[in-house]
Amino acid sequence: MHLSRWPALMIALVLALSACNTADDDAADTPAPGESTELPAGGDGDAAGETVCDGTVDAETVTMWAHEGGEAAAYQEAIDGFNAGPGADLGVTVDLTLIPEGDYTSQVNAAAAAGDLPDVIDFDGPVLYSFAWAGSVVPLDDCISDELVADMLPSLVEQGTYADRLWGVGSFDSGLGLYAWRSALEEVGATIPETAVDAWTVDEMEQVLRDLQAAGYESPLDTKFHYGSQGEWFSYAFAPILWSAGGDLIDRGDYQSADGALNSEASVEALTTFQEWVNDGLIDADAVDDTNFTSGDSPISWVGHWMYNPYKEAVGDDLVVLPLPDWGTGSKTGMGSWGWAITSAAADPDAAWAVIDHLMADDVILAITEANGAVPGTHAAIEQSPNYAEGGELVLFAEQLEASPDVAVPRPVTPAYPTMTLVFRRVIDDIVQGADVQTTLDAAVAEIDADIAASDGYPPPES
Repeated sequence: MHLSRWPALMIALVLALSACNTADDDAADTPAPGESTELPAGGDGDAAGETVCDGTVDAETVTMWAHEGGEAAAYQEAIDGFNAGPGADLGVTVDLTLIPEGDYTSQVNAAAAAGDLPDVIDFDGPVLYSFAWAGSVVPLDDCISDELVADMLPSLVEQGTYADRLWGVGSFDSGLGLYAWRSALEEVGATIPETAVDAWTVDEMEQVLRDLQAAGYESPLDTKFHYGSQGEWFSYAFAPILWSAGGDLIDRGDYQSADGALNSEASVEALTTFQEWVNDGLIDADAVDDTNFTSGDSPISWVGHWMYNPYKEAVGDDLVVLPLPDWGTGSKTGMGSWGWAITSAAADPDAAWAVIDHLMADDVILAITEANGAVPGTHAAIEQSPNYAEGGELVLFAEQLEASPDVAVPRPVTPAYPTMTLVFRRVIDDIVQGADVQTTLDAAVAEIDADIAASDGYPPPES
């Protein structure tokens, strides 16, 4: 989901929000609503020395917003379970508001500007750093247990960390790769890689595509261009091309410039090859839905975990899951999905954390991921998942996330990312339409660098 760049006035208003209140009341054995309740202690406080969670719950109500996606019913069921179970024991009731995904982040932005954030929000992975930089969310280091951090997928820890503090956690992560018709690959004698280590090289993949085209598959690769360039798909799906080639969206040394990364020789060469695939008809650039893959017309599909169920239903046992190709430095893949954070408006962060902690329980994670098909967010939950445990058909996606950041690469950990993704989405759209690759990338670098300069380099929160 895209987060547009905040005007200076909005940033000022967000920074004016109070961080959070803490309480020191002792717990009663059987608390009444609103009375303080002891919780297990977390860590040693945030990097600035302030305590966010102090181990007591005082609030009667926790307000919570979440996006209304495929897992919405599972979210509601999880919150109903909290209210009837842990919440009742703590004297806390969660008031959940589901907001359509297309409007979600803009509503969070508006609420931050107005000083009207709820206690808990979910967030689309890479926009977390903008929320943290603007002071809209608080670090979780002294709320979360060391045991839960250790159980979380390393990709989720990577996604949730900014300026050496943990700001968000997630019940699930995402999987990205290639789905294919095994019979079509066997028809042209293609090897079938099973792990990122033995992924096709880009030259090998191109040969497979050309062999399939010669065998009668007019446009053998589906890349979901019909998802459009307005959401996060183009960045999530195609930034791995740059990473695998040796380029990036920005120089991650100091996150101050995209020059030499986005417009590097490696990036230009890789995206030029991608453009040639479009020009030569190897990619179905005119697809309007998913039927090009499900019908077998395009027997390879570059997409994420969410298509497994419909693809499995259409293709059956002929379906295989493959890693993305190696463009020069090893197969890389996208990662990052929706997560949970406590806002700076929360009067009782301990109560807010109790809700998030419930959403990180294995049984809750498994219910949510059964609904949306995503990769469970903890090792313990993965071990109980039929698709993602060892031997499961989607184990590749879990293995890629376990290898983060070497295989599954986080999108750049910077508040500049909202501008970056907007620019890169236009880059892919322009390149697909035939624009000169070097010129397009140079212009993108100038736009990203101007945004960073206008925000004084996005200095991290003081520690």
